[in-house]
Amino acid sequence: MIKYISSLLLIGALSANHLKAQELNARVTVNSNRVGNTVPRSTFQTLQNALTNFLNNRKWTKNVFQPVEKIDCNFLLNLQPTNEANVYSASLTVQAARPVLNTTYLSPLVNFQDEDILFKYIEFQQLEFNDNRVAGIDAQISNLTASFAYYAYLILGFDFDSYALKGGEPYFQLAQNIVNNAPEARGISGWKPFDGIRNRYWIVENMLNSRYTIMHDIFYNYYRMSLDKLYEDENAGRAEMLNVLNLLSSFNADNPNTMINQFFFQGKTTELIKIFSKAQPQDKLRASELLQKMDLTNAGRYKTELQ
Repeated sequence: MIKYISSLLLIGALSANHLKAQELNARVTVNSNRVGNTVPRSTFQTLQNALTNFLNNRKWTKNVFQPVEKIDCNFLLNLQPTNEANVYSASLTVQAARPVLNTTYLSPLVNFQDEDILFKYIEFQQLEFNDNRVAGIDAQISNLTASFAYYAYLILGFDFDSYALKGGEPYFQLAQNIVNNAPEARGISGWKPFDGIRNRYWIVENMLNSRYTIMHDIFYNYYRMSLDKLYEDENAGRAEMLNVLNLLSSFNADNPNTMINQFFFQGKTTELIKIFSKAQPQDKLRASELLQKMDLTNAGRYKTELQ
C-alpha cells in the first residue's frame, strides 16, 4: 500500500489528468481480400466503420476523457470465408502505443495477433455489447463485439498499469468478466484454458493471478520508472530498465512458459536494442544475455546488435 501511494504521489501533476481522462483513438481495418466476390464490398466497409465507432464512441470507463489523452491503437481484422453464410473466420491483430514523457515517441504497449475470431455479420446489423450480458442470443454475432470489447479493456489495463502500480486492475477484471461469460457455440474458441496455451483466457488470467503480481511492477517500472526517466536522466532510466530485465528473468525462471512473458516482449525488440546500444559494456552484455534467454524469437538480433 505504501508503495502504491508513493507511486501515485510521484506521478501527481504529470499524470493526474491521464488517470482520470483516457480513451481509445482506434483505427480499424477490415481486410476482406480472401472472402471473394460473393459478398458486396460495401459490407466490409460498413463493418469497418461500425467497429471503429464501437471502439471510439463507447464509454469504456466512468472517467472523463480529453481528446489529447486518448490511447492510440490499431485493430486489423483479416477475414476468411466459411461454409456458412455471413459467417467469417478471422485473425485480429491488436496494437496499442503509449507516449513517453517529454518526447514525441510512442512506445509499444500491446502487439498481439489473435488467430481465433469467428463471427457472423450481415451488413448494417447493429453492434451491441453489454458487460452484464456478454453472450447475446446469437453467439456468433456477439462473439465479434465480445472480442473487441475484451481487447479494449486489455489495452486500458496495460495503459493504466504503466502509469500507476496495479492501476489497470479494474480493466483486467472487466476483461476477465468477458472471458467468464463469453459466447459459446461450435467453432468459437480462444476463451477457454483448454483452447490453447496462447489465447485470450491466458493473457488476463496471468495479469490477475496472485502468483504473477510482479508483472504489474514490471509494466509500471518499464514505462514509468524507465522510459519516462530517459529524457531527464538517461543513465538512471537505463539502469532501471536493466532492473526490469532482471525482474523478468527471475519471474521467467520461477514461472517458465507463461503467456504474459511472451506477450510482454512482442513489439519491444527494436526499442530495447536502442536503449541498451548506448549502455556501458558490462550492462550491454548483461542485457543481451537476459534478452536472448527470455525473447527467443529475437535472440539473434540481440546477440548481433548488442555486441
